[in-house]
Amino acid sequence: MYSILSLLNFRLISYNPSSLCFIRQFHSNKIKKVLIANRGEIAVRVMRTAKMMGIETVAVYSDVDANSWHASLADSSYRIGPATPSQSYLNAEKIIEIAKLAQVDSIHPGYGFLSENSHFAQLCALNNIIFIGPPPSAIYDMGMKNKAKQIMIEAGVPVIRGYNGPNQEEENLLEEAKQIGFPVMMKAVCGGGGKGMRIAWSEKDFLESLESARSEAQKSFGNTDMILEKFVTRPRHVEVQIFGDMHGNYLYLWERDCSIQRRHQKIIEEAPAPGLSFETRHWLGRTAVNAAAAVNYVGAGTVEFIFDTESQQFYFMEMNTRLQVEHPVTEAITNLDLVEWQFRVAAGEHLPMKQEEIKLIDHAIEARIYAEDSHANFMPTAGTLEYLQFPKNVRVDSGIRQGDEVTVFYDPMIAKIISKGKTREEAIFKLENALNQTQIGGIFNNVEFVRSCLKHEKFLSGDLYTDFIPEHINELMPMKKENDFYVLLESAIAFLLLDVRFF
Repeated sequence: MYSILSLLNFRLISYNPSSLCFIRQFHSNKIKKVLIANRGEIAVRVMRTAKMMGIETVAVYSDVDANSWHASLADSSYRIGPATPSQSYLNAEKIIEIAKLAQVDSIHPGYGFLSENSHFAQLCALNNIIFIGPPPSAIYDMGMKNKAKQIMIEAGVPVIRGYNGPNQEEENLLEEAKQIGFPVMMKAVCGGGGKGMRIAWSEKDFLESLESARSEAQKSFGNTDMILEKFVTRPRHVEVQIFGDMHGNYLYLWERDCSIQRRHQKIIEEAPAPGLSFETRHWLGRTAVNAAAAVNYVGAGTVEFIFDTESQQFYFMEMNTRLQVEHPVTEAITNLDLVEWQFRVAAGEHLPMKQEEIKLIDHAIEARIYAEDSHANFMPTAGTLEYLQFPKNVRVDSGIRQGDEVTVFYDPMIAKIISKGKTREEAIFKLENALNQTQIGGIFNNVEFVRSCLKHEKFLSGDLYTDFIPEHINELMPMKKENDFYVLLESAIAFLLLDVRFF
């Protein structure tokens, strides 16, 4: 095996025993040193692949992240500012300043923060720094929901009936809603992460819902414009991973189902989506590629669809112009490294493979482990991880270690645990076992809640839809812990376990 790999100029890498992929040697004069403009899990994830490719890594960190894993893992690291995101990881000008100081040739934005900021991508270009992502124009076009929808209509991509016009007067929006037919979903044109979204169930509550959506949109995005869509009851959230290069080539890497959500945010993702026929799977992929080509897309992107379980129709929802949190399930079913592909495409290479070479291997499921209180409407919690132990035989992506603190300033995700099997049933079984072996002390977390979801008969049967958690919340909720005494008790046990480890 060694001699064959040597001839092919491949390097075998492994994040853990269940995640194996091959990375070809990278010989590029364009990308030799990269700054990762992010923190936590995704920063660690990008650095690992960069190091395997022989790319020097630079980290940035805020004051509360000075001793973080991602800062220590990088070849060099720079303080970026105070803990507040606007003064650190969202400070585009400061990141460019550090990039020039560190003499990097590229910036990887990860996900979140500035990853879908067209102004930041443009700043990189103006400073002769490669932005490892799509061109600024694609980010802008897909970031504006009204413009994105119009582009998709012109590209022949199916969209939900609605209104995405410029007249934002209350009276006009109400009339448009009547024509669409209630219930109606309203979405902020600059929205994301479930913010600026409301459902108006009838004409009576439309204006109140509109005011609420606009207020949230103004606070989050500084823009109150809305689009209206016919609300789809019991929808599935199905998304397609696509890739494009600078030479006009596109392909799709199958689809993911991300229907299991709380507060409009995903907690369980899987690939491929259960229950889709061979024909539907390929139609989805081709449609997603058409969507990407319509904006001359380059790099990794995700085209999200709403699947109406009643009409059995798919509709374009939005395009995420970055690497997704859930990209590991796609890596698991294709045995590919998507971050490697990002680097290669950004360096000007052709896509590493052709569409017919992309094989669908196995089934994979990812659980997002959060520091949150399931009994308080999944409210994020902060504190020190007094004890942290992950299972050994599945892939675990994390940017936090035992003794680290989950702060109030950033997303409270502790880790992503990814299992795969020859069948969906095997992948579920492995993930459930992995969660049983996951031990977290000192802070509330959602491990038990996710385990409850995996055991539910609806989930096991593949009957997935975005209201799954709200509909079954009483069945899914683990036994309530009466007060913080239990967290303190877990911390005490954690210290005992720490002592035992030294004997």
